[in-house]
Amino acid sequence: MRPRTWVLVLAAVFAVLQLADVTGRDTPDSKNYVSYALTLGGATKREAAAETADWACAGDASKARRAQSVDVLRFHAPNPAGRVFAECRSSELRRVERRLAAGQTDGHIVPFVGPRLRAIFEVRPGYPVFLLPFVTVFGVTWGVWLASVLVAGAGGVLVFLVLRTVSVAVPLALTGQALYYVLPVGTTAMRPMAEGLMLALTLVAVWGCALALTRRARAGTALVAGALLILFTVKHSQALFLGGCLAVAGAVVGLWRRRHGRAPGRGVVPIAAAGCAAVVGTLLLVRLLHYPSESESMQDLLTNHYTRPDRVHPWQEFLHLEGNFWVEWLRRQPMAPLFLSALAAGAWGARRRPAFGVFLLAAAGTGILTQAGHPDINIWGDRLIVLAWLLPVVGVPLLLEPLVHRTVPMPAQASPRTADVTR
Repeated sequence: MRPRTWVLVLAAVFAVLQLADVTGRDTPDSKNYVSYALTLGGATKREAAAETADWACAGDASKARRAQSVDVLRFHAPNPAGRVFAECRSSELRRVERRLAAGQTDGHIVPFVGPRLRAIFEVRPGYPVFLLPFVTVFGVTWGVWLASVLVAGAGGVLVFLVLRTVSVAVPLALTGQALYYVLPVGTTAMRPMAEGLMLALTLVAVWGCALALTRRARAGTALVAGALLILFTVKHSQALFLGGCLAVAGAVVGLWRRRHGRAPGRGVVPIAAAGCAAVVGTLLLVRLLHYPSESESMQDLLTNHYTRPDRVHPWQEFLHLEGNFWVEWLRRQPMAPLFLSALAAGAWGARRRPAFGVFLLAAAGTGILTQAGHPDINIWGDRLIVLAWLLPVVGVPLLLEPLVHRTVPMPAQASPRTADVTR
């Protein structure tokens, strides 16, 4: 079969496997995104609340049924799904109705949470806009699932395109696509949250870097700039982090080449400039549009989503928590060393394409920055740090090249299209 056929087969197999769990992947934040999409489609707050609650509570009911069916003491008990759904729906709608009656009717998001927390999600319209056509055409349950499958599947396809752009053999490029699906990135991308779209857009930027380094600077820079622009609407902190990291990566590659008597390269400077523009543009727009500040996000973290009084000295407490978090995080890693081992393997593989590897490290590093910005050890599945998994997803296939007798050519033998990636 042709490579494109294999790519589609892998994506299709991944999609079929996701039918095992159509509902039940949501988190508390998911209700904000789904209700946002529904109100953008013209639903009233109460209509959006009812549809969102039905979807979320159906997931809770499904999880309760499955858990009860394998409970060694209760597997023969009556199915709890109906009771769980009714209790969940009543609780959610009662809370919304109370807040609507209190005048919390502003914005697009249904008031499942308080106004300060909703304000953080109101400035992230990108994912709800992405969801809108799916929930409009297919309804909430299948629309959210289909949107998740599409964005997660696209992430794997983008990994294939990135690896092929830096001249990795088709079998290894397909390996990278498969790694995206089976490692935690695929699981996280399937959850109805902004992370799936963030991962895909970050990979678009990485693909742009690969294109720019293979003498296609204009197309590559356009992809990087477009990805950063859309990322601002999905989660502006990721646009800030990715822009800053790509700018630093461009400076590192450019200075290294200068030190060795070479020009920085046509693609490096535009990428660094796009990264700098993203940083400056994000900081300016956040102020001009009156987005919640970093101190507001810090209070959200330290007060457990504003359920406790604001901290008087948030920075001092935040830095204290930051130090504690990383000590505990590092203590836990040896007990389940897959993540650190995968990072090391990916970094070693990235050395085979030094210039591209620097940009790959920069993109993956945004996962570390995102986690550092929210040092909460209890967040499910390490989803904040998930962008760091892009390093092994792309780097491990590079590491495996010698095993399939694929060696990186010396600079003198490199083709004009791939020379900049290998130096």
